[in-house]
Amino acid sequence: MKTIRLETEVKVYAYDELSDDDRRLVDEAKRMTATSYAPYSRFHVGAAILMADGSVATGSNQENAAYPSGTCAERTAAYHASAVKPGVAMKKIAVAAWTGGRFQGRPISPCGACRQALAEYEKLYGPIEVLLYGEECVYVLPSVASLLPLTFTEF
Repeated sequence: MKTIRLETEVKVYAYDELSDDDRRLVDEAKRMTATSYAPYSRFHVGAAILMADGSVATGSNQENAAYPSGTCAERTAAYHASAVKPGVAMKKIAVAAWTGGRFQGRPISPCGACRQALAEYEKLYGPIEVLLYGEECVYVLPSVASLLPLTFTEF
């Protein structure tokens, strides 16, 4: 038997400690929570992706009564980025969530489906830095692979 130990380094910042560019990206993710359609969960998530050309692609979660038909903010933003800017690398993604009349205190992280979708873009273009916003702090991870260490990439 062999044991493999997996560790993920997460840098924890106060919002004010972020660079101006990172704050702008986080602010865009926060702004996108207002465009969410979440009548069932009332959990509004926004995402913003910084592209290699300096543009920003955005998305928010869009629910449906047939739950599997809904789409998370992260995939909405990634698919938008890929459709509008094919071949342009995604460099960073910021994610924020609004519920109960306020932003989440602690950062939330993407679901498994979003992690896998983002991992495929990361395989194409290289690391995508991840910024997860919470009122109390912002988690910064060097890549999507940091969130999904045993990523399915053999495709």
